[in-house]
Amino acid sequence: MKRTNDSVSADQPRNVLFLCTGNSARSVMAEALLNVLGEGRFHAYSAGSFPSDKVQPIAAELAQAFGYTKPLRSKSWDEFAQADSPSIDIVITVCDNAAGEMCPIWPSQPVTAHWGIPDPVSETGSEDQRRRAFQSAWMMLRRRIDLLLALPLEKLDRITMQQELRAIGQAETVNES
Repeated sequence: MKRTNDSVSADQPRNVLFLCTGNSARSVMAEALLNVLGEGRFHAYSAGSFPSDKVQPIAAELAQAFGYTKPLRSKSWDEFAQADSPSIDIVITVCDNAAGEMCPIWPSQPVTAHWGIPDPVSETGSEDQRRRAFQSAWMMLRRRIDLLLALPLEKLDRITMQQELRAIGQAETVNES
């Protein structure tokens, strides 16, 4: 069933799409986190502008250890711009590259926000250093998703919702530096 952001009732789960360039780590971790923590309130998805066609093993391990049991896969954001795709209510970019790219036209005209997270895939050190980079990204995403879950979305109009979602990305960036 198609809907617009303004027609989501309080008892309907919100559909959230997390975007990143490769869709191999940050966006898939965000998808897993929100699907577990926001179960019943949210349906989370992830995609990339240039998907890598594989999920980073450490990202998959973290998601599985957290209790996310569905298979994660790297996919193109084009899957969510089709007329028969789930109606997306919120789009959140989690990497700076994806935030600056020209996104598809989303049929549902979702609210958008940017939550820049450092790319753990870029860590080239030891296995321990790589794991710490992934755990750090996981924890940043977890804090931001906790803030999202605390928002009274059913009481917010579209503009206020967008402001609140963008503030989550801005406030946390300052605190984590």
